[in-house]
Amino acid sequence: QVQLVESGGGSVQAGGSLRLSCVTSGYNNRPVCLLWFRQAPGEAREGVASIYTGGDTTYYADSVKGRFTISRDNAKNTVYLQMNGLKPEDAAMYYCAAHFSPRIPPSKYGTTYCPIENADYWGQGTQVTVSS
Repeated sequence: QVQLVESGGGSVQAGGSLRLSCVTSGYNNRPVCLLWFRQAPGEAREGVASIYTGGDTTYYADSVKGRFTISRDNAKNTVYLQMNGLKPEDAAMYYCAAHFSPRIPPSKYGTTYCPIENADYWGQGTQVTVSS
């Protein structure tokens, strides 16, 4: 029922930038975790970033902190991944994903965020290549 369609991949030189887009549908705008994963050939799938639509809390893998930014446009039902300072090791197939399991803090003083360990719904992927 939840559908995700990625676009925006391409080939760039090291140090360049790309912005990936993911058009989402099928969840009736209820609070959801939207995520980006990536997988290089012969490597394990890696969670990259997440955003919680219930409060726009974001979370990033250490490998991309300071370089990548996840955001969303609610009117367009679209989530973005802005990738700056790309490195050869960032080359991978990038997947948009979703789940409904945010981590809720024990009190109202904490922050709800979305783990990037796994997901229940997946897009088809968009290829990112980085040349040195």
